[in-house]
Amino acid sequence: MNTLAHIITELKSGVALAVALGDFLDAFYRAPDTALLADEPPLMEGKSGAAINAYLAGVAEHLAREYGLDIPGWVFDRQRYLRWPKFGNESAALRATLLSESPPAFRSRNIFITANALERASRRRVA
Repeated sequence: MNTLAHIITELKSGVALAVALGDFLDAFYRAPDTALLADEPPLMEGKSGAAINAYLAGVAEHLAREYGLDIPGWVFDRQRYLRWPKFGNESAALRATLLSESPPAFRSRNIFITANALERASRRRVA
């Protein structure tokens, strides 16, 4: 099953985060289900691991809220929040946009992304 937790397995086998997340989002948008979010992804180590840990928690919380699903408890673990801001695009020119557009589930974790960062063609087909 293509769960959010499975993304970590994909990352460890060399799949890029954008590809693994895209595959997960396609599956989720086809059939939104709490079961796809429920299993806690193993924590990644290191600086980039901390960002991935927080990002996946943001994805789970955001999707659960957007689709009226149960929010998994694991998303609120303190290890799923960043101490310092992480911007989806490091361009100083885009920071104001990212600060204003970032969904609350990401902003609370100090992650700043565009409002449409989780958009996929599969979502537009289903919605």
